[in-house]
Amino acid sequence: MTDNELIKEILLGDKEKFRFIVEKYQQMVFRTCMGFVHDRDDAEDLAQDVFIQAYQSLSRFKGESAFSTWLYRIGVNASLNKLRESPLKIMMQKFEKITGHKTEIESYPPVADTEDPENILIRQEHIEWIQRTLGSLPENQKTAIVLSKYDDLSQKEIAEIMNTTEGAVEALLQRAKKNLREKLSGKGKNKSGNP
Repeated sequence: MTDNELIKEILLGDKEKFRFIVEKYQQMVFRTCMGFVHDRDDAEDLAQDVFIQAYQSLSRFKGESAFSTWLYRIGVNASLNKLRESPLKIMMQKFEKITGHKTEIESYPPVADTEDPENILIRQEHIEWIQRTLGSLPENQKTAIVLSKYDDLSQKEIAEIMNTTEGAVEALLQRAKKNLREKLSGKGKNKSGNP
C-alpha cells in the first residue's frame, strides 16, 4: 500500500493505519531530530511530537511532494523550534562526517581508568567548544548540514525539503563547511569569546 493510499484510508476514518506510517518513517524522523538535538531522550520526544503534528495535519498534505519530504519539513521545523527554546542543545553527533574528527556524544568523554584527569578536562572543554561552534551556524546552514551529513540526503532532496534550489543547497553546505573550518582553526574564536 502506498503512502497516498494509506493517507486516504486514514482520512476516511481508519486511524489505525497511521501506525504503518509511523513504523515506516520512525527511524528517519528520529535520525533527523537526533541530528539537531543530540540527545536520545529529546530526539525520541521530538520524533513523537513530529508524528502527532503530522497526524493532526494530515488533511493538509496535498501530495504535491513525496510524503517523506513533507514529513522531513515537519521534523526540521520541530527540531529548529526545539533548538530555539533550548540553545544549549546543539549539533554534535557524528562530528567526524563533517571534519574528520571522531567524536560520538554517547561515548564522550571516553575515560580509561588510568587516564589523567587533566586530559579528561581538556577533552571535555574541546568537545564543548566544538558543540558551540556547530551550534553557532545559521539555521539554514545547520539544516543543510544535518540533512546532508546525518541523513545522507542528496542535494536535490534537501532542496525539496528546504523549498529552495539545488544550487542554493550547495552554497549553504559550502558556507557551513567554510564557517566550521574558520571557527575550528581559530579565525572565529574571537567572535564567540571562547577558544
